[in-house]
Amino acid sequence: MRRNGEVHFMRELCVCALLGVVAIGGIFPVIVEAEDLPREAVLPLSLAAKAASAALDQCAKDGYRVSVAVVDRAGTVRAFLRADGAGPHTVDSSQKKAYTAASMRGPTGNVADLIAKTPSVQGLQYMNDKILFLAGGLPIDIGGDVVGGIGVGGAPEGHLDAACAQAGLDSIGAAPKFHGPR
Repeated sequence: MRRNGEVHFMRELCVCALLGVVAIGGIFPVIVEAEDLPREAVLPLSLAAKAASAALDQCAKDGYRVSVAVVDRAGTVRAFLRADGAGPHTVDSSQKKAYTAASMRGPTGNVADLIAKTPSVQGLQYMNDKILFLAGGLPIDIGGDVVGGIGVGGAPEGHLDAACAQAGLDSIGAAPKFHGPR
């Protein structure tokens, strides 16, 4: 009989110890090491400003008064420039094109063409009020990682906006995304 009592006592002791470990684990936070955190490339402000300036300069050289926005991968504006005399509508259009290019990870003109040709995806244009499917927005792809988007608004046609945006990409060594006429 005493043997069964010892086994029962040991079983209760193990259960109490296990419950204590679980309780202590719930009280003390788990320590996470820095190397356990996800890593992602970030678009530095210096590159965002350089790309915006180069795009604005290219459009000015071509005779267009535009606005240029550069956003990070989350769609947050990192740099914005508006040429003297650019229309007020160019502010929103450049920001929305940059946001759309970063969000969709592709040129906005390509997505606009897809929506026009494929009725089943037309709902994409209504996802949120920051989306704009007009040519002139390009993703910023550095080393195979999309780190943001650049949007230009105000040239007389979307492919001209896109050509200026490409000048911005070229200035920072980002992968080319526009291959149309300039």
